[in-house]
Amino acid sequence: MLVATRPERTAHQYVRRTDARVVTERLMGDWLVNFLYSRAREQSGMLFRALTSPRVSAMLAYVNFDLPLAPHLVGHERFLRSCGIDLSECLEHPRHLDTPRKIFERKIRYWACRPMPEDPAAVVAPADARVVVGSFGADSPLFIKGKFFAFDELLGRNKPQWLQAFRDGDFVVCRLTPDRYHYNHVPVSGEVVDFYEIPGGYHAANPGAVVQMVTPYSKNKRVVTVLQTDVRGGSRVGLVAMVEVVALMIGDIVQCYSAERYDDPRAVGRGMFLQRGAPKSRYRPGSSTDVLLFQKDRVTFAEDLVRNLSHPAARSRFSLGFGQPLVETDVAVRSQIATRAGARGRRARWKTFFSRAR
Repeated sequence: MLVATRPERTAHQYVRRTDARVVTERLMGDWLVNFLYSRAREQSGMLFRALTSPRVSAMLAYVNFDLPLAPHLVGHERFLRSCGIDLSECLEHPRHLDTPRKIFERKIRYWACRPMPEDPAAVVAPADARVVVGSFGADSPLFIKGKFFAFDELLGRNKPQWLQAFRDGDFVVCRLTPDRYHYNHVPVSGEVVDFYEIPGGYHAANPGAVVQMVTPYSKNKRVVTVLQTDVRGGSRVGLVAMVEVVALMIGDIVQCYSAERYDDPRAVGRGMFLQRGAPKSRYRPGSSTDVLLFQKDRVTFAEDLVRNLSHPAARSRFSLGFGQPLVETDVAVRSQIATRAGARGRRARWKTFFSRAR
């Protein structure tokens, strides 16, 4: 039974995929986000809009990540020690990572420390992130409506062809936290058939803020990449949309696709073929979100991600705020999150997963 409480004042927990352990997340700047999305929003709409504007977001990012004294003033040194960043994964020597921005924009030896499944039918995680899987289909056990984003707004109302293509389909919400590796990688192989930017605000990705704001991911500035995977060399899972969403203190999303490691980065554009697992883009420091959209009955989500949604021992702000089990799973970039699937038997498998979880 859900307890009536303010979700932004409760602990937020997720399931660590490597050992299925429930972990309590230390939310960076939680008190500030709680103030901004409760008192400031309720008492002064003008102040709230100013604080979530591009100019103020950029200023906060500069103070936190670029000023020489910022680590001492805002506690980043303590934060970085506590969150356990593995600097041995980095391409650069740790002594070169002398500012918070350099640490958060670090490159890693992903080909060695983030292995990818060889199965060509596998869909992989686009980032080191905490994920929730769901469906737009009302007949699906994973049906989630109007929680993280408004579907018609997310892709842009002037894109009816994509609204039609992904209606009743499935999705993955991938929440990056400030300590994580901030490069996005391509989840599937395919040809870019559309690429565009949608203007918007800079609302926080903190779970409490998401619950208070309701559908913030379709209100923030975002970049949409639509891939056709039913092509030669593609993943054969139909159309896939990758939506990269900015957040508070995220200044930009830098498109820098590299087919081989980080060599020869290029801006993403229509007609390009993107290879699964390759680096695609980079967020500026802070927390941010990737949303993946799939057409109906084209993928089957990994069983542990579905099962963990209703983990009985985890306390999630999303579950409390949205009134249904929504526990995140912490996953590694390029790890498998779904696989290619036909329509037959897919819904039955999901129902089996949920019956086991409950």
